[in-house]
Amino acid sequence: MLSMFARIFLQRTLFSSTFTNNTSIFRCLKTVAPSIDQGSNPFSNKGSCGRSLPNDDYFATIHHISNIVRRDIYLERTLNKMHISSIVNSELVYRVLRSCCQHGIESFRFFNWARTQHPQYDPTTVEFEELLKTLARTAHWETMWKVVQQMKAQNIPISPSIVSFIIEHYGKRGLIDQAVELFNRLKNFDCPQTTQVYNAMLYALCEVKNFQGAYALIRRMIRKGTVPDKQTYSILVNGWCSAGKMREAQEFLEEMSQKGFNPPVRGRDLLIDGLLNAGYLESAKGLVRKMTKEGFVPDVGTFNSLAEAICKTGEIDFCIDLFNDVCRSGLCPDIETYKIVITAASKVGRIDEAFHTLHRSIEDGHRPFPSLYAPILKAFFRRGQFDDAFSFFSDMKLKGHPPNRPLYTMLIKMCVHGGRFVEAANYLVEMTELNLLPMSRSFDMVTDGLKNSGKHDLAKRIEQLEISIKGI
Repeated sequence: MLSMFARIFLQRTLFSSTFTNNTSIFRCLKTVAPSIDQGSNPFSNKGSCGRSLPNDDYFATIHHISNIVRRDIYLERTLNKMHISSIVNSELVYRVLRSCCQHGIESFRFFNWARTQHPQYDPTTVEFEELLKTLARTAHWETMWKVVQQMKAQNIPISPSIVSFIIEHYGKRGLIDQAVELFNRLKNFDCPQTTQVYNAMLYALCEVKNFQGAYALIRRMIRKGTVPDKQTYSILVNGWCSAGKMREAQEFLEEMSQKGFNPPVRGRDLLIDGLLNAGYLESAKGLVRKMTKEGFVPDVGTFNSLAEAICKTGEIDFCIDLFNDVCRSGLCPDIETYKIVITAASKVGRIDEAFHTLHRSIEDGHRPFPSLYAPILKAFFRRGQFDDAFSFFSDMKLKGHPPNRPLYTMLIKMCVHGGRFVEAANYLVEMTELNLLPMSRSFDMVTDGLKNSGKHDLAKRIEQLEISIKGI
């Protein structure tokens, strides 16, 4: 526990620091005119004459105000001392609220200060909803409902997306009774029970493992004529799978299909996604094996999720073999699939497999990105096959997308580590010709390597190149 003297000292120190920052920000405020007029676009960042404001000054001001809101005990007093009435408008308030999204009560105090101290400021739905999200996120429920009542008094409607956000956060906190009460009271706020709202309520019920209630809500949803979407199915299947109730998930999908409410994606893909989200990797792998044996293939997005999860566990050979199996069964890979498999094959040194997969992607009409061919280059370097790496890189410059800065940086680093200092210098020069500024560390590595290998003239030219580029 701090003594009274220590607390007073800390408060004075905070105030002194804030005051010092305020004096430095005033120069900025002098250049910042009112951002918007009544009736103008609240996010246009234009002054009263239609002139664009200096962005650096404007955003520096918002950053400074946000710091005061987050840290200053006496934030209202400090804000009053700044004399910023001329720039308080919907845009500024919204940006500050968004910046302080983890500080519920402080955001509420700032919002009240903006409303009470600046009569010209008339809050819009955007600021109200941003404040509601912050208060829900930080579990300041009583204050949140005060803001809701203010909105209702001003005839400002609450959108289904904000209601869904609040219900989900009730569910995350285990406050299911409050979530149900809000869901049932939506008529009082002129907010319809849309599919999005139903999904939020389903999510809250699944969070507290009330699957019987979730199933009852689905039946009510259908009875009311609201059509389930992919998210509806995903929420329930993920919930059941996370609780180890795979049989219930399968029965639910079959029943919905029999009633004519087919999910937007196939039921087995939803089950695989649900098992992956719940951490049941072996069960997901087994389900995919069973599908391929029966002649079926997972959705490409589902396979990508599975392949990524398998690679994270280190079972890279299994991932490559599974990829080959599903492709033989009819899977059409996308660019993300190729990226996962090429990276996996290169990592375990299966360069032929990586090459085959890369050429397959080219045959499918994909122009290789640096992220596709960089893993193969790295694999060549690790095996000491520098000539093969250089030849492959030249080929990719013709067939693929142009190399980027990270790729050149990797090439230079690998060449230096392998003692190929002249090639590293050539790639350094090539970078500059493409207007890709090399890192200082790359220059240092190359010049040191050239000097140590006795190539002092070339090292001097690389040093002169760095000076000419950086002006040092």
